[in-house]
Amino acid sequence: MKATIFFILLTAVARSRGQYHYQGLMNYLENRMLAMEERIALWQEQNNRYSSDLKEFRQQAADLLGKLGKEHDKLRSDMEGAGARVDRVEREMDYIETKNPPKPCVKAADKMVEQDVVVKERKKDEFFELSVCVNIVSSLKAMKILKRLGSPKGVWTKDARSAKVYVFNGTSDNMLYEFNSVRELSASSGVSKGKQITVPTAWNGTGHAVYDGFLYYVSESSELQVIKYDLQNGSVADSAVFPMDDRSPVYQLNPETLVDLVADEDGLWALYPAGDTINLAKMDIDSLDIEQMWDTACPRNNAEAAFIVCGTVYVVYNTKPPSRSRVQCVFDVNDMVSSGEAPLIYFPRRYGAHSSLKYNPEERQLYAWDDGYQILYKLVLKKKLWVIMPPPEE
Repeated sequence: MKATIFFILLTAVARSRGQYHYQGLMNYLENRMLAMEERIALWQEQNNRYSSDLKEFRQQAADLLGKLGKEHDKLRSDMEGAGARVDRVEREMDYIETKNPPKPCVKAADKMVEQDVVVKERKKDEFFELSVCVNIVSSLKAMKILKRLGSPKGVWTKDARSAKVYVFNGTSDNMLYEFNSVRELSASSGVSKGKQITVPTAWNGTGHAVYDGFLYYVSESSELQVIKYDLQNGSVADSAVFPMDDRSPVYQLNPETLVDLVADEDGLWALYPAGDTINLAKMDIDSLDIEQMWDTACPRNNAEAAFIVCGTVYVVYNTKPPSRSRVQCVFDVNDMVSSGEAPLIYFPRRYGAHSSLKYNPEERQLYAWDDGYQILYKLVLKKKLWVIMPPPEE
């Protein structure tokens, strides 16, 4: 009997403890749910605030983009207007230069050059003035890659007395392209966008020169014929056979070019092969007669191109696997500087080898063609060492 009563009391105590544990669990879950509801309410409030801020930001950004678009359109319109005015000024300057051409730096009849001496002499009826061009290249200041168009080899050049730019695509053709400015060429999508000029006979290599409104090129024919072509009138002004029997290229790394015609401050020159070296000839721009010839002693082997500044020849060399181009041979017709005295000039590493280098004396820049890329090199010039002797006593 006593055992039965103890069992009943134990069962009652266990039931009372289970109910108490269940009630505590329910209270805990209820408190957690209330905390979660509070956090959800706070999240919803923050989300609504962030959504409102984002909507306001989007509206502000849209307004700013609209204003920026209007400013961009206005700026583009201003730039187009300024470009049109610059083009008009360039055309007017071209017209003025055509009507009043500047005096050449040197006249053949006025040359009086002796080794290491430059003399100025006044006579009774005539004042003989020597060339004031006594600069030598000291270094390359900058390089600008304009764009890439056309064939791996070609020529682009600018007349020193005009804003016009001329493009010769390839090494043998009878069509060239004229652009009104470097900016117009840079903005064009290809050479075909320029004015097409057809010459009577195809040119040879990349040895063309544009000087004072005329194109000088070597004809692709059985004879090495130099053609003087009037770019304004579209007609052949003169022609002459270049006195050269050797059909070897003037530069080993550009085998298409037999004669390289070059213009500088002093006029028109021709670089041509003579055995293993490069020779130089001064040409009369009017009659195409050869006034004087020099042996530069610069080797043709590994030569890729050359340019002339103030009567000084700079031959640029490379290797058959294209490397850095460098000026390695210098020849001065006035004997004021030698290769040993001239600074060694390296060109920046680029794509291949130069097929042409054309000097513009007004801008002191080289117009280069390298594996289809049109490149501008800014030159730094310094004065040659020279002496002015007093006039002789009468």
